[in-house]
Amino acid sequence: MKHLYVFLCFVFSANLLFAQSTISGTVKDSQSANVIPGVTVILKGKGASTQTDAAGRFTLTASPTDSLTFTFIGYVSRTLPVGDQTFFNISLQSSDQSLEEVVVVGYGTQRKIDLTGAIAQVKGEEIANMPNANPISSLQGKVAGLTISNSGTPGGAPTVRIRGINSTNNSNPLYVVDGVLHDNIDFISPQDIETIDVLRDPSSIAIYGLRGASGVIAVTLKKAARGRTAINFTGSVGVNKVNDRIELVDAAGFKELYDRQLVNLGKAPFDYSKYTANTDWQDLVLRSAFNSNNNLSISNSGEKSSTQFSLGHSKQEGVVRNGDYERFTARLNQEIKVSERIRVGGEIAGSYWKMKPTNASLTNALWAAPIVDVQYDERTYYAMPSFQRAQVGNPIASLNRMDGTSLQRGYRFVGSLFGEIKILDNLTWKSTVYTDLGFNNSRGYSPLATRFIYLGENGGADSFFQDDRVYTSVNQAAQEYRRFQQDHTLTWEQSFNEDHRLTGVAGFTTVYNDNTGISGTRRDTTLNVPNDPNFWYWDIINENSNPKGDYAGNGSKNSVVGLFARANYAFKNKYLVNATIRRDGSSKFAPKNRWGTFGSVGLGWVVSEEEFFKSIEKINFMKLRFAWGKIGNSNGVADNVYLPGLTNGATAIFGDNIYSSVAPAYIPDPNLHWEVVNGMDLGLELKAFNSKLSAEVNLYDRTTSDILTSLTLPSLQTSYFTNLGKITNRGIEVTLGWNNQVNDFSYGINANYSYNKNFVNSIGDKIDFKITGNEGANVTETGKSIGYFYGYKQVGIYQTLADLDKMPKFADSAPGDIAFADINGDGKIGPEDRTYLGTPFPPHNFGINLSFGYKNFDLQVEGHGVAGNKIYAQRRTRNFADLNYEANRLDAWTAPGTSNVEPILDNSRGNNYQFSSYFLEPGDFFRIRTLQLGYSFGDALLEKSIIRKARVFVSAQNLKTWSKVTGYTPEAAISSIIAGGTDNATYPLPATYTFGVNLSF
Repeated sequence: MKHLYVFLCFVFSANLLFAQSTISGTVKDSQSANVIPGVTVILKGKGASTQTDAAGRFTLTASPTDSLTFTFIGYVSRTLPVGDQTFFNISLQSSDQSLEEVVVVGYGTQRKIDLTGAIAQVKGEEIANMPNANPISSLQGKVAGLTISNSGTPGGAPTVRIRGINSTNNSNPLYVVDGVLHDNIDFISPQDIETIDVLRDPSSIAIYGLRGASGVIAVTLKKAARGRTAINFTGSVGVNKVNDRIELVDAAGFKELYDRQLVNLGKAPFDYSKYTANTDWQDLVLRSAFNSNNNLSISNSGEKSSTQFSLGHSKQEGVVRNGDYERFTARLNQEIKVSERIRVGGEIAGSYWKMKPTNASLTNALWAAPIVDVQYDERTYYAMPSFQRAQVGNPIASLNRMDGTSLQRGYRFVGSLFGEIKILDNLTWKSTVYTDLGFNNSRGYSPLATRFIYLGENGGADSFFQDDRVYTSVNQAAQEYRRFQQDHTLTWEQSFNEDHRLTGVAGFTTVYNDNTGISGTRRDTTLNVPNDPNFWYWDIINENSNPKGDYAGNGSKNSVVGLFARANYAFKNKYLVNATIRRDGSSKFAPKNRWGTFGSVGLGWVVSEEEFFKSIEKINFMKLRFAWGKIGNSNGVADNVYLPGLTNGATAIFGDNIYSSVAPAYIPDPNLHWEVVNGMDLGLELKAFNSKLSAEVNLYDRTTSDILTSLTLPSLQTSYFTNLGKITNRGIEVTLGWNNQVNDFSYGINANYSYNKNFVNSIGDKIDFKITGNEGANVTETGKSIGYFYGYKQVGIYQTLADLDKMPKFADSAPGDIAFADINGDGKIGPEDRTYLGTPFPPHNFGINLSFGYKNFDLQVEGHGVAGNKIYAQRRTRNFADLNYEANRLDAWTAPGTSNVEPILDNSRGNNYQFSSYFLEPGDFFRIRTLQLGYSFGDALLEKSIIRKARVFVSAQNLKTWSKVTGYTPEAAISSIIAGGTDNATYPLPATYTFGVNLSF
């Protein structure tokens, strides 16, 4: 009986312990938080299973001791114990999905696993919530080898480089949007982007021929999702603010420094009795500015057709007063399945933008003396002191006078139509025609004079003055550009015995560009025009309507014809071969040099598919690849410069008549031809630990020969376009990532680093030939990097006359002056002692991207930095004029031992403001680019509403910068290749604080 009792207790206890219950849950993607339909949920060891429905939900009966396994193609499987849980929120992390991803290659797409080239992809969702009107700005720090320098100017475009600078005339990448070639993509709303692929190596870009030499950025726009109607809205509002300002002296500091300068010059003290203000001109010119970005998209897809429509609006006020930018975008895409073998479609996108430039110089706010007040009365401003009036005016007077006197606006329309016929199951013909039309115009108005009060100095009386401008003027300019493109491709795909896969594409393309422009100016003492852009107009084409004006016009036409073919072969998914050939003809060159043939070869070895590698369980995937390519480049060369051209020459007056002449516009070169780029790339890709760890390393070597260069011939006062020299870029790119999920917590750590060494192999026939920029501060010559800084090297300050006796010096050097290095060792300082001082282009670039998710919260942190370059703080040369001083001049030399860096306050000593390392600052910086916190509302809150998904977020962009640069931003202008890295009060890159929402219906 006792044993029966024990047995019954055991049975009932076991039944209680292993009692089954109904459990349920939802499965989502760990990155996008989208639900995943069709996930298999298995009761481990018992064979029972189910699948998630269209909403990602599942229901299953299990006991507390059971385990659930979740599997889905392209995701890492997860196994979890049931325990006492009855509801599960499951996030699956993508595994080999990145290998199955499709990336854009020229005239087609390709699985990432089959690539032999270096292509990096950025998802549209990664940039959709950034407060940048230009989507390229948001790529900064995300892709190794992609260098982006952003502009804080409203509507300003970033400077973009891929793997360095490979030419002295133009190193901008080619943009390809759904197959259409563009010079920029400022007409696209970031929320309309599905993916951005950055093509960096020869095997990826060779098929683009003459246009792809500087790399390609391929943008794929969103299409309607199959099987449903969706409405999505993204909106954000925010404020821009300048956190890092240039440190200037206040009124007391100005008086101290100016008095010291007058003493050093042997001049009488200045009478400050009427200059009692302490004005912060910088604070008055800068402001906190509003920004907003909104996008609405509607999509629908059925069995036979799909439609995507979107509207976008962005507005950005400038942090410098009175400037702003606004843009409207619209896009419609439709595809129709006519039959099982025929598909047609089209797309039209349009944008309208308008800009009101600031028309104020930041340098005025930096130079104006703080001892001057702003305004005397409603219509009268205080003038600068007598020693400043010739160099700088009252900044607020200039700002208010010119407010609203300039307007720029533009329209752009991009359209395409395509037809696709599946001739055979594995053979497809596709024809596409594109057009890109743009119309930009600007109007400006110069109003009449401003009234000033001159304060009496040294006992003199105050006086009123109105500057001597006796006329107003109106100027207009209009630009139109038209691009027509057509592509015709034949694509073939074939598999043999499951071991061999062969894909080929062949086709031809034509591109026609037509650009025209006209401008005019009208001046008149009786032209009393209201400050309203609607009145700033006359018929600039009709000379009779503007007898007191000037005119100018320009125009260009060019065309390209290209034939191309590419073949991809894969054997057993582990041996890969890619070969491309392209032949281009360009009207820019003489008939004998018009055609060029380019091509590439790529090889890949998926080592992880080898049998000997299968035993290494921790490594999921490893691939080695090599690519070589030859590419042409015609960017930056004007049309038809192989033929003579004329321009307006000098004028002569005989009696009452004015006679004009013509002169050569340039010296033609009938032998002008392509730049030729030869490049090699070696890469390693790896995924390990169930694809939690990812790594990619690329080594590259790229040489550009016969560089297209425009030279100025001083003796003839004209230019000469020719092929000249050779430039090499060598570098390494490293990308590392770790992405993982632990229960409800997910995180990702992704970092990238790139190093690029730029080297001029040769330039010109003479060894000492140089190309100079920025008044000689930048030099390009054999043996150095492009546009390097060239000047005197500071070694200290001459402290005493004894120092002058024993140290090399200029003939007129004196104590307190900058001491320079004697580079040539001749015992004196002269032009021969100028030397290499550094590069304006950072050789080191790095980025880090962190993402965290916990239940419904997500956090994103992005950082970006550069190292190894110099910045020319050109604005600091004004510290040697009778202008305001930056705070560093408080440390200026006054007596032996007081400073070995800052020279004496004496603007008569010209040697001190010759270009030297004194004006160079380290360009190294690290910036927190983005900090964004989001919250997604759960299904329980939304199930009774029409809203399918809802997320709110707050973000800060350009939050903090660590740098030794004394200007507004270390991202000094690098758009000029031969004169880059100059900070002459570069427009500030503001911090942006944003609140936004993402809604799906």
